[in-house]
Amino acid sequence: MAVAPCIAAMLSALLLSVMPSGAAAQAFPNKPIRLIVPYPAGGSTDVMARTFADKLATALAVQVVVDNRAGAGGNIATGAAAKAPADGYTLLFGATGPLAINPALYDKLPFDPVKDFVPIGLVGLMPLFLTVPAALPVQTLKDLVALAKARPGQLNYASSGIGGTTHLAMEWLKSQTGISITHVPYKGTAAGVSDMIGGNIQVIFDAWPTTGPHVQSGKLKYLAVSTAKRSALEPHLPTVAESGLTGFDLYVWYGVMAPAGTPADIVAKLSGEAAKVMVLPDLKARFASLGMEPMTGTPEQFAEHLRAETAKWARIVRDSGAKAE
Repeated sequence: MAVAPCIAAMLSALLLSVMPSGAAAQAFPNKPIRLIVPYPAGGSTDVMARTFADKLATALAVQVVVDNRAGAGGNIATGAAAKAPADGYTLLFGATGPLAINPALYDKLPFDPVKDFVPIGLVGLMPLFLTVPAALPVQTLKDLVALAKARPGQLNYASSGIGGTTHLAMEWLKSQTGISITHVPYKGTAAGVSDMIGGNIQVIFDAWPTTGPHVQSGKLKYLAVSTAKRSALEPHLPTVAESGLTGFDLYVWYGVMAPAGTPADIVAKLSGEAAKVMVLPDLKARFASLGMEPMTGTPEQFAEHLRAETAKWARIVRDSGAKAE
């Protein structure tokens, strides 16, 4: 008769031993989640991250707190996220720069984009628009190339700094067309756009939030968009590839990642909820107002995307000769 209580005790002990992980998974999340953003508050990336965070918070029924950590080309924030506990309560709002460009741009990084993170899902892309002053006597990319070849080294292009997407996009364009245009780096492209309106800069590859209002006012004009497909923001505008540079496909992308080692069930839950958030009509409308196009996909698709993007940007960085300042 003593066997039954003994067996019961053993079963109870066994159940207790396996309950913590199962209970934790069922309870996730039960406290605020921190979303680290590698850019300062107030910019379009920050607004996009906060829009996503608000929707994710509603879906998960917990607060999602945005933690802006700008600096070092996104390396500070990305490094901090890599060292965070792998419990699903710290996430990274990852971007092209720190995850796909910086491995080729910097000799040493405080993180490994592949080994230190597990993808949750892509959330958005930002096309770049080849932009010139309205008064510049060109209407197409072909016209711009012809003008640059007629005036080698006399045209100036602005960027947000060495190694940024606005710099590398133009360097790839230069290498594909054989033109010579002088690089003028700025700390952010807003000042470069102002100088373009003032007549000191002739070209910039930049996003819609910075250039769009000036195009609408008639001070600037677009020649082409950097993505392989036409942008929903400017559907009439040809792509760079359509304009003669086959295979040209560049854009800034964003995706959510968690520290490596985060339990698979938590990753699956975050990925599923993020995918639902990305198709909400009001989120899509907000993204469009920021010049963003929503993206979605599985963690596996994000991982494959990161591999392809890292290889592509490594070639562009190598060909440009860019090194971190």
